[in-house]
Amino acid sequence: MTDAPVRQVQPKPTRPTLEEVAEFAGVSRATVSRVVNGGAGVRAALRDKVEQAVRELGYVPNQAARTLVTRRNGAVAVVIAEPESRVFSDPFFAQHLRGISKELAAADSQLVLLLVDDSSDYDRVGRYLSGGHVDGLLLFSLHVDDPLPAMARRAGLPTVFGGRPGWAGAEADRSVLYVDTDNRGGAQLAVQRLLDRGCRRIATITGPLDQTSSTDRLDGYRDLLPGADPALVAEGDFTPEGGRRAMAALLERCPDLDGVFAASDVMAAAALHVLRAAGRRVPEDVAVVGFDDLESVAAWTDPPLTTVRQDVEGMGRLMARLLLPRLPSDQGAPRIAGALSSVVMQTELVVRDSA
Repeated sequence: MTDAPVRQVQPKPTRPTLEEVAEFAGVSRATVSRVVNGGAGVRAALRDKVEQAVRELGYVPNQAARTLVTRRNGAVAVVIAEPESRVFSDPFFAQHLRGISKELAAADSQLVLLLVDDSSDYDRVGRYLSGGHVDGLLLFSLHVDDPLPAMARRAGLPTVFGGRPGWAGAEADRSVLYVDTDNRGGAQLAVQRLLDRGCRRIATITGPLDQTSSTDRLDGYRDLLPGADPALVAEGDFTPEGGRRAMAALLERCPDLDGVFAASDVMAAAALHVLRAAGRRVPEDVAVVGFDDLESVAAWTDPPLTTVRQDVEGMGRLMARLLLPRLPSDQGAPRIAGALSSVVMQTELVVRDSA
């Protein structure tokens, strides 16, 4: 019996090192380091030689070592103060994240998504933010007394907020940057549409009243209906179930209502189901206006939903655009060249068949 031939195991190719790139290009290690880390002071001819060597050898910079040199991780944390069950089912968040992702990708920065399911998650999120893993932070869907803004300050991270901050003094602090929609003005557009249709018992389904977007939309409703019956106001939570509960409560309390402004398209769509089940025709008996103009909701309700459009994806893009100049450059210093200001985006009424 002969011995079976021994199979030769080929060693795995090693990743090329900085020294090997330097030798291949015929330059010093320091020159290669400056080129791959985006440093200045390298002549064009030498830079071309290094970049050619990087391509031919397939060199990939060590991110950990690069971070030590540049103090830049190439990543931004996006923290949404909502449970994942809502984030992954509500198209509002998908559109918002799409805008953020497009801007960060164009700047060669990674999006790191962190969610807050319950109070126990704050400790985990705080440790991560303080751990030096990301260069900056985008926060949205905050509630009153949320600890996330304080965590961001302790971590020393450049931060941009989605939505008007609700804590005392935030709006007067020019260092606090946020992107918001004219929620109050948008609510006024919605209520005016219902008034123009001849509605006189106009109810509203609010969002959670510990969020500034919800209180601003409620204020817009009250601007046009200052003497409205308090029974015509029902608090929702920006979810379908919250919209259903609020609409059912409104019908029970005010069966003679003839108009509804719901503070989100998702809640408005749920309200339409409740009204249909109660035998109310929309818009003949009750006219309904939503808020958001979410592409996957408003045009597909029955009837198609009249709503207030806010540029959700554009808000995400603007948040990232405000943050990126405040992040460290490859030389470690922030890229910001001048003062930045918060942005409040305009709304518009989109008329369909529900009102």
